Amino acid sequence: MLRRHLFASCLGLVLTGPLLVATPLAALAQAAWPDKPIRLVLPFPPGGPSGISARLAAEKMQATLKQPIVIDNRAGAGGNIGAAEVARAAPDGSTWLWTTDTSFTVNPHVYRSLGFKPESLVPVTTGTQFSQTLVCHPELGVKTLPELVAKSKTGKLTYASGGNGVPGHLAMELLKSMGNFDMAHIPYKGPAGAMQDVLANHVPCGFLAGPTVLPLVRAGKLVALAVSGSQRSPNLPEVPTVAEAGVTGYAADFYLVLMAPRGTPQPVIARMRQAMVDAFNDPQIVEQLKGGDQTVVGNTPAQTAAMLEAGSKKWGEVARRINLGLD
Repeated sequence: MLRRHLFASCLGLVLTGPLLVATPLAALAQAAWPDKPIRLVLPFPPGGPSGISARLAAEKMQATLKQPIVIDNRAGAGGNIGAAEVARAAPDGSTWLWTTDTSFTVNPHVYRSLGFKPESLVPVTTGTQFSQTLVCHPELGVKTLPELVAKSKTGKLTYASGGNGVPGHLAMELLKSMGNFDMAHIPYKGPAGAMQDVLANHVPCGFLAGPTVLPLVRAGKLVALAVSGSQRSPNLPEVPTVAEAGVTGYAADFYLVLMAPRGTPQPVIARMRQAMVDAFNDPQIVEQLKGGDQTVVGNTPAQTAAMLEAGSKKWGEVARRINLGLD
């Protein structure tokens, strides 16, 4: 279970930044960094929201920081393998974690062994926000969320996600609980495999990231019923949110966060954060991210810590409700 006050302690660390900047050691770190390539660890397979956004930002960040940004996919265990890799890394600014918020809001509640201590990593920024899209194969014969709920009560239905404990899984479990219906979960090792089986109608529905399914929805090969977030997708403005579709109070927004090994000098954290925020706020990248169903956030370490704390409470309750436990 997630240690109480974990993100409060992270918040305390980031708020002490101005004091650290004043020290000679911090000033030296700021002047020297970066002096070698920067590794950005992504704990998921290529092709999802984290990979799309990281590759868009990398070129701009390299120009700012004058060092290569090396994107390193270390997938597995719902993001835990990559997170553990960064938690063990030296806090010298050469290794960073770019992951979904669920690595910290969900995983500590559901994995019996994370392989790392969440407090070994500290927040840097929340880069982008994204939602999940509920899609079904046309042969299922449903076009709205109420139709899917009704169909689920006439026979056993299944849905696919990119894995146990990932955003699509949690979004659907929250929806099932609030909407009072049931569908069996079929987890995959990443969104690509899940999307392929929904497209082939091996599994009739999926709750998947927008970039994975948007081209197929536009082509008429999948039917989008709703999006999980608090706002409609700019790419599918005709598709309602789950709340608009009839489940009042529902919202499942997800975020991509940048984390650093605990002990990374505050001036280095500040500079890395600014490089990423500036890259994401480039007008061309903003538009490209919108095309991938992501919205730029770019908030502070303190705001990121507060978001993770709130998310941990919300998704921890969902995980306990469905008795989700993973090895």
